[in-house]
Amino acid sequence: MNFVYEKLMGGKAGFTGFVILAVLILLVFPLFLDVFRLNLVGKYLTYAFPAVSLVLLWGYGGILSLGQGIFFGLGGYAMAMFLKLEASSPENTAIQSTPGIPDFMDWNQLTELPWFWVPFESFTFTLIAILVVPAVFAYLIGAAMFKRRVGGVYFAIITQVIAVILTVLIVGQQGFIGGINGITDLRTLHGWDITSDSAKMIFYYVCCFLLLAVVVVGRFILTSKFGSLLLAMRDKEDRVRFSGYDVSNFKIFIFCIAAMFSAIGGAMFTLQVGFMSPSFVGIVPSIEMVIFCAVGGRMSLIGAIYGTLLINFGKTTFSESFPQLWLFLMGGLFIAVVMFFPNGLAGIWQSYSHYITGPLARLKSSLIKGPAARGAVKLSEDVG
Repeated sequence: MNFVYEKLMGGKAGFTGFVILAVLILLVFPLFLDVFRLNLVGKYLTYAFPAVSLVLLWGYGGILSLGQGIFFGLGGYAMAMFLKLEASSPENTAIQSTPGIPDFMDWNQLTELPWFWVPFESFTFTLIAILVVPAVFAYLIGAAMFKRRVGGVYFAIITQVIAVILTVLIVGQQGFIGGINGITDLRTLHGWDITSDSAKMIFYYVCCFLLLAVVVVGRFILTSKFGSLLLAMRDKEDRVRFSGYDVSNFKIFIFCIAAMFSAIGGAMFTLQVGFMSPSFVGIVPSIEMVIFCAVGGRMSLIGAIYGTLLINFGKTTFSESFPQLWLFLMGGLFIAVVMFFPNGLAGIWQSYSHYITGPLARLKSSLIKGPAARGAVKLSEDVG
């Protein structure tokens, strides 16, 4: 029990924050929001996966990646390819010149399914690919960079360049992966209508549980010896290297973990929104993910989720209410948080959480002492 409380929950403050987050996304939002708004919140929560991954990678590891959109997009495209193949059955595409292939392939005069699409006819393979493909890609990038001790601003710029290259590559492959339009018109999952209200509700809860699981896994990593080494590498990398540790392997490992977390978010985005396009792979979404992490607090897994929700709620509210000014208001919101709360929303929680945890601790103590006190009184009466 102590292992769960300390290692997975992060102690009293961490456990309280985790419970509050779980109650908010699993109970409060579904009770007070309609299906449309709840699906919108679900989309926001998919962005929280790469934000949480940046806490591990940037906050604790000191590795600023401006390319998390790469892995978000890879996970999203993997899921979109499976859904598109299901939607492109010979019966559904009978009017095409070549039935049985996605519509954009037919428009570009392809006559057969490309070889790299064929494995995505299997849902099991797709689920494995969502995790493995981004991890392998992250390993290749990490091994090429970290083995040569490339880090800091140079690594950030390189990841940004890779995001641009991948976006251009996707846009240029109109016939193979949909090009600028992306993969659209995704309707069913094993014959189940994913556009229905019930499906949107189920996907929302699946996304929430996966996000909470990612937070638990992240906390386990950070509270382990590896988490201590991450902090040591961030602050004194040379000292860790001189102590006999292979710093590059540790960096590659956490980069691959962050890639898998981001890819899970991309896959859930595809399921909840119903499409995937190169606009979620490039520089802009990757920088936004860094902003989500910074606003929430780059040293807090849960703070990154709140930062994601705050920025995206602000974006939606300002764009609906002030269509001419919303970009300026979003900039003002970000500047205000950074200026007045340099540790992000997590810093606010650290400063004022005792107002919540204190009463809860006293309530717990009274609940424990209450029965014991009544038992002592009864015992004294029996003895008397």
